[in-house]
Amino acid sequence: MSNVNQNPERLLAIPVKKSDPVDLYRPLRKFVATKYSESDAQKVESVIETLDKCRRDMVERGDLSLPMQRDCLIHYFKCLCMVEPLFTAISSDADADPITFVWYDAFFSEHENGVSSQRNSIQLEKAAVIFNLGAICSQIGASCDRTTSLGRHLAMDAFNAAANFFYKLWTVFAKDVSATLDLSLLLAKTLHRLCSAQASELNLQQRLHHNNTNDDASSVSFESVSQNYRAVSVMILRNLPATEHILAFDRTWITHLSQKLTFFQVEALQRKSSILPESQQPLVISLVSPLDDDAESVTEKLVSAACNYNCGDPWTRELEHQPRIPFIDLFLSEYSPFKIMDGGKLVAYPWDMPPPYPTNLAFLSSSSSSHILAFPLKKCEPLDLYDSLRNYFVLKYSESVAKKVEGLLQMLNKLRGEMQRDDIPLPVRRDCLIRYFKCLCMIQPLFPMTSSPNPPIFVWYNAFNPQEVSSQHNIYLEMASVLFNLGALCTHIALSSDTTTNQGHRIAIDALNDASYWFLLLNSVTMSASATVDLSKNCSDMLREIISAEIADLNCLPHSRYDRSSFPGYPVSSLYRKAYDLLTVGTLAENLVQSSIPQYLESKINSHHVNTAPTDVSEEFLLRYCKDKSLLPEECQPPCLDLLSEAGPVMIKDGNLVANLRGSDVAMEEMSLPETTVTLP
Repeated sequence: MSNVNQNPERLLAIPVKKSDPVDLYRPLRKFVATKYSESDAQKVESVIETLDKCRRDMVERGDLSLPMQRDCLIHYFKCLCMVEPLFTAISSDADADPITFVWYDAFFSEHENGVSSQRNSIQLEKAAVIFNLGAICSQIGASCDRTTSLGRHLAMDAFNAAANFFYKLWTVFAKDVSATLDLSLLLAKTLHRLCSAQASELNLQQRLHHNNTNDDASSVSFESVSQNYRAVSVMILRNLPATEHILAFDRTWITHLSQKLTFFQVEALQRKSSILPESQQPLVISLVSPLDDDAESVTEKLVSAACNYNCGDPWTRELEHQPRIPFIDLFLSEYSPFKIMDGGKLVAYPWDMPPPYPTNLAFLSSSSSSHILAFPLKKCEPLDLYDSLRNYFVLKYSESVAKKVEGLLQMLNKLRGEMQRDDIPLPVRRDCLIRYFKCLCMIQPLFPMTSSPNPPIFVWYNAFNPQEVSSQHNIYLEMASVLFNLGALCTHIALSSDTTTNQGHRIAIDALNDASYWFLLLNSVTMSASATVDLSKNCSDMLREIISAEIADLNCLPHSRYDRSSFPGYPVSSLYRKAYDLLTVGTLAENLVQSSIPQYLESKINSHHVNTAPTDVSEEFLLRYCKDKSLLPEECQPPCLDLLSEAGPVMIKDGNLVANLRGSDVAMEEMSLPETTVTLP
């Protein structure tokens, strides 16, 4: 790269807001006991306790690492979403004990307007938490070792996450808050643009590194980065309060931004003048980056593939308007820190307590519902992934590179063995499949392993016709089969739920919603897997139509919490008819004629009546909890940052991928527990 001006290596990290301590437990529990009942207070006591602990740790503990601070803030935000109805009620109750939140300006707390103190203002609290999430992510990004490919990738994703948090602050949370200048719409927008600019710079650096030559980087990319920095500079310099605010915090920010802008402007102009004619430019098209021969970037490529699981990969784009429903995790997942127990009691485990968490399986029963059909699971042949993958790393790279990813390979192999077991509870098996799928996403760039003398061959049988088999060295066959089994397993969970009770009825509907999600994802992955008919798009479409009809059917039960008027469209009988029509066409008719599906659909073509049921305080908490899925979308929580946390099956330690047994649902007796201290790459 030609350098008329040196590019400043420094990246700007946003400071966090400080707050005064406040007791949340006593006034909130007292209010619930007074306005609802003591039994209601006991139902939600665990949530209020965890909320109070999260805030105390967030404000008072100075020993938390940056990833731990991020975990704490996300946990606290989810708790805030759950208890928001209480703050709304307290604000209009003169007899309730007030809760006063005091927050200081992150940039200039000594300013005359540097403190904001408001009573019962959960809007201020949520805005401040979102600000700090953006600030912490920016600090994670700035602290990563950007001399390594993995460090640059983590830094880029951290700044992207920070940009998305500040975008949420700008467009949602700061709109109705009268507070310090750091929470103003202008500064929130400015910080969003600043973090976006730094993320785009890191993305450009990563591209330059992978291309191994500066000539492969387009002048357009440099111009785009310069435009981002120009926008930030203009937003600060054209607003006097913002300028004074930034200068009071750190005078070098303005100079730094000017140097960044100048560097990328000059570089873009120089590259533009040396561009080849269009007819001489090479055509490069790549949807997924395969692993190359650069051993230093191997770990980064695997981590990058993990992010593709739900962050912009071509096969997940159609899921943007269908986020996963979190209710089912509240009931059954060992990895959700929030749980619904007997009698509707809510339990919130502390943010710093690693999974797995105790789960009450009493909601599942041996009785079955006539409203639900459980789809059969696909079967597969056993396969030792560890040896074949590790040998491939040794052959293609080196023994030292193989050791870097050994923890991931051990976990991958163990999860594959566990997912085939029929003797473990359905929810545990579901957790295992989800984690195995995420690990598969990490190794996907390895395939096809053309240089391996012993590549893994995946063998899967048709779920509806076991005589039909598919045997391929194709990672997409494995991924598609796992997604099919996730969807099918959720229908088994729905079938085993006691739909005569409110909780069982809820689990059944939420499990079916989850099944529909996995079959929708299967639609995209199966495009790259030529396999048995059960993995075809026609089949998954038909199965999703059956699920849609069953959900509508369950909503017609007398104790349903929904009203039929909120479900416009076809009557239930028409939904079953639509699924039946898909079933009786083409290859599906030939393959599924001997299954129980045709007879089931024929018996279900009818309609039902609907009533509604009241809600209580725990119901309100649950609905608010699910709201955080839209308030904190996946862009704010990139999977690779979770690899710095202690809650997943694999974590990054000293640039290596290691099995995180504290965050695994599988006991691996032969492996020792790794250290839990995380060092940012």
